[in-house]
Amino acid sequence: MPKEQTMVSNDSILVIKALDTITRQMKVSGNRSRTISDYVLQVNHFQKITGVKYVSDITTVTVYQWLDSMNVSNQTKLTRLKCLKAFLSRCFDNRWIEFKFWKSINIKVDQQVKEGATEHEINVLLSLLDLNNFIQLRDAVAALMMFKTGIRINTLVQLEERHLDLNKNLLILDGSIMKNHQQIKLPFDELLKNLLVVLIKQNSIIRKEYGKKNNLVFITKFGDIVSSSPTHNNIRKRLNQYSKMYGLKNINPHALRRGFAKSLLEKGAHVAVISKALGHSDISVTTKYLHLDVDEIAENLRSFL
Repeated sequence: MPKEQTMVSNDSILVIKALDTITRQMKVSGNRSRTISDYVLQVNHFQKITGVKYVSDITTVTVYQWLDSMNVSNQTKLTRLKCLKAFLSRCFDNRWIEFKFWKSINIKVDQQVKEGATEHEINVLLSLLDLNNFIQLRDAVAALMMFKTGIRINTLVQLEERHLDLNKNLLILDGSIMKNHQQIKLPFDELLKNLLVVLIKQNSIIRKEYGKKNNLVFITKFGDIVSSSPTHNNIRKRLNQYSKMYGLKNINPHALRRGFAKSLLEKGAHVAVISKALGHSDISVTTKYLHLDVDEIAENLRSFL
């Protein structure tokens, strides 16, 4: 029976030391702090549950032991497993592991088709929000921007006025705020432009009143950034509240972004273009993201016969 893994060297490296080295490598490579913190969280949890001290002692058995200890959904287990696998892949790249034994480890998850926000839901939200109220104006612009441009919520909160070309109706995003670190230009319509103009004027008044110096497009009522951490975001929380309050189930960042993608597809945009607009690194991610069912695929193919 073949070994599950073999160290290249007789000198095994401690998991904690490997994690420290990998996180430093990731920082140098420009990985997001959220990604790095996920690595640290899951690897530390794995070590706590299994008691494994050395990278050479990580096997399929210890990985399954870790997974079996979790009282969470299979989807959550899969998310955590992907994080641990990414850590192990980096251990392999550093030549601390010789074989990718974890490739065979997987968790079956029933794929639920996630709907995207629709034009109707966006219009209903805009009609219900009081655009004379700064917070509701900000939230309306944020929701519309995610639906019209497909940007991620974490990109949205980092937007500065320099990223907006209001003469050409363009978002010009540099790699520093993009998950894939690639620059992209995204057009938007006149409605979003007009609302952005109003929001920027209100931002200026608030910043002046509270002595803030930032140039962020989306700020709190005190002029600060709306997100204090990757998991604490004022706009995300407010959109969830509106969703429950008004019975609009698809008013959340992921559904708005998915709605953007589905809308492009329905209007005839090529999947490769949609993938580029979403900032996906692989087109296969986009096809999964769109959740095309068998009937949709058949109808799309029929138009090319």
